[in-house]
Amino acid sequence: MVELQKKYQIGTRRFGLINWVGTYSLFKKEVLRFLTVSGQTLFGPILTSILFLTVISLAIGDQRADVLGVPYIKFLASGLIMMQVIQQSFAHSSSSLMMGKMMGTITDVVHSPLSSSEVVFAITLASAARGLLIASASTLIFIFFIDLSIQNFILWFIFLFLGGLVMGSLGIIVGLYADKFDQMSTVTNFIIVPLSFLSGTFYSIDKLPNFLKILSNYNPFFHMIDGFRYSFIGQLDGSVTFGITLLTFLSLVITYFAYLLVHKGYKIKS
Repeated sequence: MVELQKKYQIGTRRFGLINWVGTYSLFKKEVLRFLTVSGQTLFGPILTSILFLTVISLAIGDQRADVLGVPYIKFLASGLIMMQVIQQSFAHSSSSLMMGKMMGTITDVVHSPLSSSEVVFAITLASAARGLLIASASTLIFIFFIDLSIQNFILWFIFLFLGGLVMGSLGIIVGLYADKFDQMSTVTNFIIVPLSFLSGTFYSIDKLPNFLKILSNYNPFFHMIDGFRYSFIGQLDGSVTFGITLLTFLSLVITYFAYLLVHKGYKIKS
């Protein structure tokens, strides 16, 4: 009996500072979750961008109209790519937490040998990965059909990664807060989608009144779109340095807040 008690005695954590195997396993599980339904999670957003680009380019007729010194079609294409990244990165993490709570599978994560920071890191990184895949596929398609090219791959990746981190961690917060899909849909339809539409996706903020132009300079959605567009056309309405600084700060703050909620067990621990 003594030997059995010692044999099955609960030991201490032996993973070191970070449980890399467990974190990777959760990240892989999250990635496979959206790859399994890629028609909805990847190809759907890409098709939506293509339809937006096609309909608007046909509606305006003259594609030679310049915005920021480039044809409007090039200005629009880069904005549409980032708009989908914003929406889909948020959708992944928020739906993951929401479905986990409703189906009861969140207990598998709560009782796994993972710290709160590892859970947040894995889910947020998977959200960014979904955005990166959508952006990569959309970029290849748009480059094939229109005169579009990436001029700065480093900034292209930086703004994609920071945008995915901000929206992924924000999605965790909303996914923990929402008790039903109606609440999550409210945040998506009345906050995320309008802000992604009204943050320079379809127009230059130079067209806005001075008051709205000043507000836009502190809108993180605008800097995600504006900085990402800069990597394509080399022109922007705002500032690359300020945009990266703001998004880095927000990613740290929002991710830390998401960590606190997960660590506290907000609405996932009885």
